[in-house]
Amino acid sequence: MKKYSFLLLVLSVIGFKNLIAQTPIQINTKSTTRHGPEKGSLLIIGGNVGNTPAVWNKFVELSGGKDKAKIVVITAAAGDSAAYRFQDVEQIKKITGIKNVSLLHTGNLSEANSEKFIAPLKQATGVYFLGGRQWHIADSYLNTLTHKAFFDVLNRGGVIAGSSAGASIIGSFLWRGDTKGAQILVGDHTQGLGFLKNSAIDQHLLKRNRQFDLVDFIKKSPELIGIGLDEATAVLVQRDTMEVLGKSYVAIYDYNTIVGGSNHVKGNQEDFTASSGPFFFLSEGQKYDLRNRKVIRNPRTAAKPDTNN
Repeated sequence: MKKYSFLLLVLSVIGFKNLIAQTPIQINTKSTTRHGPEKGSLLIIGGNVGNTPAVWNKFVELSGGKDKAKIVVITAAAGDSAAYRFQDVEQIKKITGIKNVSLLHTGNLSEANSEKFIAPLKQATGVYFLGGRQWHIADSYLNTLTHKAFFDVLNRGGVIAGSSAGASIIGSFLWRGDTKGAQILVGDHTQGLGFLKNSAIDQHLLKRNRQFDLVDFIKKSPELIGIGLDEATAVLVQRDTMEVLGKSYVAIYDYNTIVGGSNHVKGNQEDFTASSGPFFFLSEGQKYDLRNRKVIRNPRTAAKPDTNN
């Protein structure tokens, strides 16, 4: 069995007062990646994905295809009533064409620590976290056998996906995790499940005018990468490479960008991926190097000289 050890996120370096530290997340301290998983894939969605083909087609592909995929849908974010929300399972079946989709729900840590409960995850090729309130997911699964079983899905080469609250829980720092409401940015739950290490993830970004919310936090937390996703938009993370999928934009919050900015010009060529502000946007098809904190530029075909002057 692969060993996991505990790593306590030292909240004092963040500079926020009166934070309540949760039990630390379980991570592999010998990881060769800075942020993403060593194996498998993360598909992190900004909410209201609807029938966005780019996102769902990638989910089907990463989980093994329609006929071979075995998907477990995690409904904890919606609270106790979600135990009976089989319409979510049916909707995913309909959109993806995947037949083997099951629901897994508990709000009980003891149940989440049982071998019987995690049985469906042992065969799963994909896990999907539904939206709601992210602290419900933490209360249900943080540092349990189920939490480790999620990591095992990745280690077998599977995919972990989540939308809205299900996106935020994928990070290591739990953004908008307060039980009093999502308007409290740093609250009484601060630990995510940590599939994306050293990170804080926001969602519904432009739709809810949240694009500046992560700036001060990342400025005081240089070890973290901030990722803000708009609705119907996702990022695919494999190891330390991230690619944008979907209809809108993803904002990147990096300490060096916030405190130093960029000059927008390299030689005589404007750099459209840089920013002199506290964050910058990426759109569909663009890639980002999480380890080195830089945009992966696609090579462009040299323009033909204009001979019609």
